[in-house]
Amino acid sequence: MLNMETNIIAIMTLATDLSLAFIVIGVLMLLVELSSPGAFLLIPATVLLALGTIGLMFPDLLLSIWSPIIAVLILVPTTLLTIKMYQKLAPPAPPETTVGTSLIDKEGVVEVEVVPDSMRGKVKISNVVWSATSEKTIPVGRKVKVTHSEGVHVTVKEI
Repeated sequence: MLNMETNIIAIMTLATDLSLAFIVIGVLMLLVELSSPGAFLLIPATVLLALGTIGLMFPDLLLSIWSPIIAVLILVPTTLLTIKMYQKLAPPAPPETTVGTSLIDKEGVVEVEVVPDSMRGKVKISNVVWSATSEKTIPVGRKVKVTHSEGVHVTVKEI
């Protein structure tokens, strides 16, 4: 009887120690997440904090088969909420760089005379200067529209 009580106390002590360790690790992970947002430590930190709290309240659950089940039940909504939160904080943005194909149908202004069969002409499109060519000569200052793009070169026509 005394041996059984000693085992129960040892198990309860182990569960309490493990619960406290989960809480400490969860808090440390939250601090790292705060200092470096986007590390995505919020999810495991939340799961560890919840398991630690449950372990302190119900030590027998922490060392049972229910512990991983509870972890998954906490993990799924926490993951979904965290993803939604990050999407609100930093919504997806269009690419920062302009690719040639995105220039088609954009308008610009001739900076350096555009001549047929030559890439020496320059056009300014959305504050970026591009090498340009056209089917006919287009003088400086004229408005143009991009009809084709390949790499950093565009083919334009006068508007």
